[in-house]
Amino acid sequence: MFKRAVIFASLPLIASCAAQSPHIEEVTYYQVETSKPYDEVLAELEVAIAEHNFRITGHSRVGKVIRDRGATNFPEYDTVQFCNLTLAKVVLEITPHAIGYMPCNVVTYQFEGKTIVRTHLLPEDTGNPALNKFAKEMNPQLRQIVDFAAQQ
Repeated sequence: MFKRAVIFASLPLIASCAAQSPHIEEVTYYQVETSKPYDEVLAELEVAIAEHNFRITGHSRVGKVIRDRGATNFPEYDTVQFCNLTLAKVVLEITPHAIGYMPCNVVTYQFEGKTIVRTHLLPEDTGNPALNKFAKEMNPQLRQIVDFAAQQ
């Protein structure tokens, strides 16, 4: 009987811990494939980023570095980071938690004879209407950048 009472008395504590669990967010990606040569995709990606008034803040050529270290025939893998400080300021004033989306990035890699171009989109269905509005204006730009890079 005592064990049941302890277990029963512990249920509110267990429930309160579950209620305080961290927020889990689903990340949506936008991805296209192309048979266009990989170097052309990267060049077009740089053009598209600039045309949308973003600046490239980083470029990691992971595949090239691995090949340079002796892994011959290792496929291409690149991450291009980019940002527009005016837009970054706007979204960070909406919520400082949006820092996880800055800078934006596009990954490119080779898979089964194709080049994959992929970016994460901002969530449009949060509890923050201003963030949702910002995301609905930003996501089309991210899709356009990816589409332009992959366009034949």
